[in-house]
Amino acid sequence: MLNLNRATILGNATRDAELRTTPNGKSVASFAVATNRRYKDAAGEVKDEVQFHEIVSWGKLAEISEQIVKKGGKVYVEGRIQTRNWEGQDGARREKTEIVAENIIALSPRPAGTSSSYGSGESGFESAAPKTTQTNNEPDQEKPAKEEAKEDEINLDDIPF
Repeated sequence: MLNLNRATILGNATRDAELRTTPNGKSVASFAVATNRRYKDAAGEVKDEVQFHEIVSWGKLAEISEQIVKKGGKVYVEGRIQTRNWEGQDGARREKTEIVAENIIALSPRPAGTSSSYGSGESGFESAAPKTTQTNNEPDQEKPAKEEAKEDEINLDDIPF
């Protein structure tokens, strides 16, 4: 019997990733991603539907999530769906479904010197962002506006899907 529990989300972060530490010292970050769906109803009227997805990341990926996931930023998340149950302080039974992230890619422009792609592979994280190297020994000169805009563009070859 085959089983698969896989979630892939591409949307906007609704809040900055919040980093916490569990009592046993493990890092955990949480944030939410909104995805939009546009469709026509039976009357032909265009409707917009928004879904909110709770995301949780653990360990090194959680620490990196805090740095790269910012409110309003476009983010790609891969992971598995998990539902947790617990009893609240008021005695009521609670349930929460979330995506446990295994790979996170920030797709919005980022500050200089940071990378945009992180996953929970062997090394704890990996970067898919192109590396730039200076090929001449001349001091940095101002780049033309067109050249600067190219650096902020997202290269579709760098996105792993």
